[in-house]
Amino acid sequence: MSQNRNLLDRSLRSVWHPCTQMKVHETLPLIPIASGSGAWLQDFDGNRYLDAISSWWVNLFGHANPRIGAAISDQLVKLEHVILAGFTHAPAVELAERLSRQAPGLGHCFFASDGSSAVEIALKMSFHYWRNSGRAQKNGFVCLAGSYHGETLGALSVSDVALFRDVYAPLLNNVARVPSADWRNAVPGETHEQAAIRAAAVLENHLAANHERIAALIVEPLIQCASGMQMYHPEYLRRARAACDRYSVHLIADEIAVGFGRSGSFFACEQAAIRPDFLCLSKGITGGFLPLSAVLTSDTVYGAFYDDRLTRGFLHSHSYTGNPLACRAALAVLDIFEEDDVLESNHRKAAALSELCKPIAAHPKVRHFRNTGMIWAFDIDTEDPGFGGHFYQAALHEGLLLRPLGRTVYFMPPYIIGPEEMQLLAEGTITALDTALAQCV
Repeated sequence: MSQNRNLLDRSLRSVWHPCTQMKVHETLPLIPIASGSGAWLQDFDGNRYLDAISSWWVNLFGHANPRIGAAISDQLVKLEHVILAGFTHAPAVELAERLSRQAPGLGHCFFASDGSSAVEIALKMSFHYWRNSGRAQKNGFVCLAGSYHGETLGALSVSDVALFRDVYAPLLNNVARVPSADWRNAVPGETHEQAAIRAAAVLENHLAANHERIAALIVEPLIQCASGMQMYHPEYLRRARAACDRYSVHLIADEIAVGFGRSGSFFACEQAAIRPDFLCLSKGITGGFLPLSAVLTSDTVYGAFYDDRLTRGFLHSHSYTGNPLACRAALAVLDIFEEDDVLESNHRKAAALSELCKPIAAHPKVRHFRNTGMIWAFDIDTEDPGFGGHFYQAALHEGLLLRPLGRTVYFMPPYIIGPEEMQLLAEGTITALDTALAQCV
């Protein structure tokens, strides 16, 4: 029995895989991966796959990146972990300081383990801030239509993707939703900016009527990823910030997917020249090596918890909060950004890949081809609900790891992708698209 077959069978017997209806693997085999290098994954039979989605958006600088690996190895022989309650260590301190320098005005960093945890922390901090400030009635939240913020119950409450949310609705908090500024919602003759202004006006009206009960608005800045890469103009963020200020509502920026250069700037909020009250980070923070998340917030928020009374403190905790290995990986990621001028390099690569994608945009079945930073997406004109599965398998046949969101295909490649890999991605996508559409009813 090949190593592929052996590992596949063992995995199906023992592992409950995420975001998966396991019965599908009766006909769609798992792919056991033996190794990764750069933008590529390789199975035990030597088949290679271009990781065009950065392994769920986390891998920034390639698999087995030697600089990140060396930082972890160096830390491993010094300190692998220590409780962060009552103790501290250099990697956590340095990382908190450097993240705060990247986000001026957000000088306090709370560490956790994953994106959903970061969102939970921000929601709890906002609610607890208002409670400590004598305004406990401000306990509601507002999110955007089509938002996605994670799978834990608080994070799921402020999400609006029916596939993930509906079955758990009885467990979730009642959260208000306002229209997305997705430019695909623009009416004829309306610019992307005008569509954003129109959506922001609805938000303004909602806050005006309900602000006494609202703790925070949570947004994914510029790109709402999981709901089909909904992209919108920065003017929405500017107006949302102004409305939150006007009505004393916190603004939570969930940059878990779009931070660390993915939107074209280091943080997406920079493109609107705004500062949120809470900034949630994860995914690319360690370059895909280790789980880590962080919530940055302001002196004002921090000060509302600073007191002699224990109950006014923020008592949230995770066993692996501020893990030294993960923090060292994140510090290595920041070093690469600084030393390699990553953002400028990404701008050139984004222009090159967009040029290569012109035949995709011109395909008769492609709608709304769009790009922000190092994210590309397009919608497919088909009613066949099986399109995503057909395309996924066709892309694998072309040596591409692409995982559509329904009828939306997207690219979110590692930043180290090269010219030949970009050409393979563009050309292989056209072939996979035609193959998949031929299988659709």
